[in-house]
Amino acid sequence: MTSLASPTGRSQTLTAIFLTVAMAAVVGTALGFQHIGGYLPCKLCLEQRTPYYVGVPLMALAALSSALHWPAWMTRALLAVGGLLMLYGLYLGAYHAGVEWRWWAGPTDCAAVSGTIDTDGKGLLDVLNNVVPPRCEDAALRVLGLSFAGWNVLASAFLAAVALRGAFRKG
Repeated sequence: MTSLASPTGRSQTLTAIFLTVAMAAVVGTALGFQHIGGYLPCKLCLEQRTPYYVGVPLMALAALSSALHWPAWMTRALLAVGGLLMLYGLYLGAYHAGVEWRWWAGPTDCAAVSGTIDTDGKGLLDVLNNVVPPRCEDAALRVLGLSFAGWNVLASAFLAAVALRGAFRKG
């Protein structure tokens, strides 16, 4: 059992708390760009959020397990799973960035609406069922040359390194 008073226990607790906040900040930023900035996410953008949706509560549980002096292996395992989730997020971001740079093809069901949407006397909900998000090939915004997917690659790589270091750090 690793005590919170030990350097390793304190380090794992702080790592888990940092990861909880950082993962929430990353996915919160994506949600902010969507709901405040008006950037409609494509299918691949939405898929990239899944590791964060799973990771935030998982890292909160890791912080709780460390703070409550549960067995050290449990905190380490949760941090390792968080690291693996972020590696998966890195893969998803790299795949999406490659689609945006047209290095490889994206999913065939990720295409934009062509033409105007005709309600044809139907209600708004019926029309919304036919609306397709933006194309995965088109980056909605680039900042310093990187799209949202590119920034997610960097964030995921950093968070994976932090989580895996916390999981496998000795003493």
